[in-house]
Amino acid sequence: MTDIGAPGDGPSRRDFLKATGAGGLAAAAGCTAPSGRDQQTTRQRAMQSQNSLPTTSPPEVVNVNEQGGKVTLKTQPAKHEVHPLDTMGGPVELPRVWAFQADDRDPSVPGPILRTTEGDDMEVTLDNTGGKRPHTVHFHGVQKTWKNDGVPTTTGITVEPGEKHTYQIPANVPGTHLYHCHFQTPRHIEMGMFGIFRVDPKGYEPADREYFMTVKEWDSSLSRMMAGESASYNPRKRNPDVFTVNGKSAPRTLHPEDGSPIIVKQGESVRLHIVNGGYMSHPMHIHNHRFQRVEKDGGVVPEAARHDMDVTNIAPAERHTIEFTADAEPGIYLMHCHKVNHVMNGRSYPGGMLNGVVYESAMDTDIFAQLMEYAGYEG
Repeated sequence: MTDIGAPGDGPSRRDFLKATGAGGLAAAAGCTAPSGRDQQTTRQRAMQSQNSLPTTSPPEVVNVNEQGGKVTLKTQPAKHEVHPLDTMGGPVELPRVWAFQADDRDPSVPGPILRTTEGDDMEVTLDNTGGKRPHTVHFHGVQKTWKNDGVPTTTGITVEPGEKHTYQIPANVPGTHLYHCHFQTPRHIEMGMFGIFRVDPKGYEPADREYFMTVKEWDSSLSRMMAGESASYNPRKRNPDVFTVNGKSAPRTLHPEDGSPIIVKQGESVRLHIVNGGYMSHPMHIHNHRFQRVEKDGGVVPEAARHDMDVTNIAPAERHTIEFTADAEPGIYLMHCHKVNHVMNGRSYPGGMLNGVVYESAMDTDIFAQLMEYAGYEG
């Protein structure tokens, strides 16, 4: 654990630079640029190590209060298959990501969904013992002490490679929240270090069906550069080219195991917790169903302010919880970003940030079978 300075002391300038990651940049400013041979050697080493990386799994819900209020988030370089098949504009892959791994579960992008109940506080240990870069974890929404804010610049705490640090995260604001690495944030979120944090209010009554979804756009050049490919990433000139729901692009989003289709029966109540983990707004539209937004950023929307809608525009880091009844004619209905160029894999449409409301009775149809062939599901 790196704990730079007590709150009353304040970090020194050197500590400040170290905590923000600026020290390395300042130290390197006067150095000779690496030669072409050095760059080639670096790429070769990166590509050699790439072959030994694990592949991410879909994010799992971790009921932290059932684990005694404790969870460990490990940092894990990995490969991420956005859509692995040669269908509908695929394959689409992020050859290197920095994943969070909860306890002994698989690494995932987005990270694991940490769930607790109002009043059941959490101890979150960031385990960076196997990492090669500094990281932190910042939790949105809840009110916590200064030193647990997860921001290296203002707390003086950075979890260096080989270290662990435990954050005390109170469950004092019910709702759906976001967590992410706050070290060199533009790059570390782009590499996959984000996830959902859910605090159920006391007396929480679940709907018949409940789903968590994180939408995000990606500039894959950073992932490719980190994997040793000949690519260059500039966060100020970001060029998103991959669009996902829970880390997958359509048609993989509709895969019942690897994706996250909204599977329902007619008449059921449905609750979706949607989080925007990216840097752009995404107007999410559901076909043939009217819904109401009941929570926003951990705040309950008063009933007098609710209204039926079919598009909710989610800004970066916003969280919208919506509810609807599965009252349409049983079938398959799209849910997608209505910036329709986000519903693409490269130049192929449809793809990208597209999911679906799938009625169970429609899963026996030829149309669904064709979608599953595109998605690679053999169940």
